[in-house]
Amino acid sequence: MSSLIFLGVIAVAAFYLIGLYNHLISVKHAVAKAWANIDVLLKQRHDELPKLVEVCKQYKQFEQETLQRVIEARSQVQSARQNQDISALGHAEGMLRAGLGNIFAVAEAYPELKANENFMQLQSRITSLENSIADRRELYNDSVNINNVQIELFPASIIANMFNFEAKPLLEFSTEEKSDVDMKQLFN
Repeated sequence: MSSLIFLGVIAVAAFYLIGLYNHLISVKHAVAKAWANIDVLLKQRHDELPKLVEVCKQYKQFEQETLQRVIEARSQVQSARQNQDISALGHAEGMLRAGLGNIFAVAEAYPELKANENFMQLQSRITSLENSIADRRELYNDSVNINNVQIELFPASIIANMFNFEAKPLLEFSTEEKSDVDMKQLFN
């Protein structure tokens, strides 16, 4: 009888540990899925930005420096995205979002550009993608937070250490992106 109780306790413990392991796998894959969702949106926006730059270039007097900053930031975002470098992505995203904000603000001074149907469609599409990226970043950070908490909780931390589950970095934003936009500077 005591050996049956012992075997029962061992079986319950084994099922519990298997459940913990499966839970950690599920959480890990939720982080990967959240990253994949961001990656798809970043790729879509990456494909739209050259079109926006080309439309703006049609207006010779449009600020070339602003366009150049967007092109450089786009390249940095692409590189960070491909390398899955979350910290570099956060910084590059801040630069890109600031550049896009400048393009849209400067476009206000160009009524012909603002009235251009292609520009309006691209502006709408990119704004929509920006909103979707912001939503997905929130989901990604929530998934990362759950992952990081789960691998630290006892007794899941034992399983996490045994099978090399790792903490994931949050997608954080640069100081520039968090600060208020200096509207006066945009229109100088």
